[in-house]
Amino acid sequence: MTTLFFSEYEAGETGSPLVIFGAGGLGREVLLLLRQLNARHPTWDVRGFYDDQPPTTPTVAGLPYLGTAADLNATAEPLAVAVAVGSSASRAAVVGCLTSDKLTFPTLVHPQVEPDADQRITLGEGCIVQQGCLLTCDISLGRFVLLNLGCTVGHDAELADFCSLMPHANVSGAVRLGAGCYLGTNATVIQGVTVGAGSTVGAGAVVVRDLPAGVTAVGVPARAINSEL
Repeated sequence: MTTLFFSEYEAGETGSPLVIFGAGGLGREVLLLLRQLNARHPTWDVRGFYDDQPPTTPTVAGLPYLGTAADLNATAEPLAVAVAVGSSASRAAVVGCLTSDKLTFPTLVHPQVEPDADQRITLGEGCIVQQGCLLTCDISLGRFVLLNLGCTVGHDAELADFCSLMPHANVSGAVRLGAGCYLGTNATVIQGVTVGAGSTVGAGAVVVRDLPAGVTAVGVPARAINSEL
């Protein structure tokens, strides 16, 4: 696994070819992120979009639709890939299908989320951190973690692979999110709570006690609606 410390964060080479997998709304938001990164430091030559569900038009936000995951695996040139898929499970499935050794998965962090050595933050490959996010210190993000607009992550938090935080989700200090957790818009997990792998926290819910794996929890305080909790 590629792990990046914020103290080691630096832009890639100028003109590096990159494609976006996911031709929907999140894909267009990731394209905006890439353009914002390029405005700060010209890095990415964004070639277009791949998706197993072709868009209704031949172009998306002015860039061409290039094909499916199978087409992407057949590339003859090295390509960086940003996986713009919001669902944790679907994102993991896409990454599992992208097996070509020509493909790499850069970590993309909005330029306003300034890297700072004193934060002691690690990020796995393929992470996407969008505009307005706030991360404090001693935080670990696994592979392909998505922090959508305006999320907060507190001290000593650990977010395992393929976690997804939707806009303005809040993770307090010392929280543990298992692999593939999904936090809806404005969801909150309070200090020291653990959420098991594959669980979903509904929009606006507040998690005040540990949740097991594989449940969906809603409300304030959050209660699992598909278990006996």
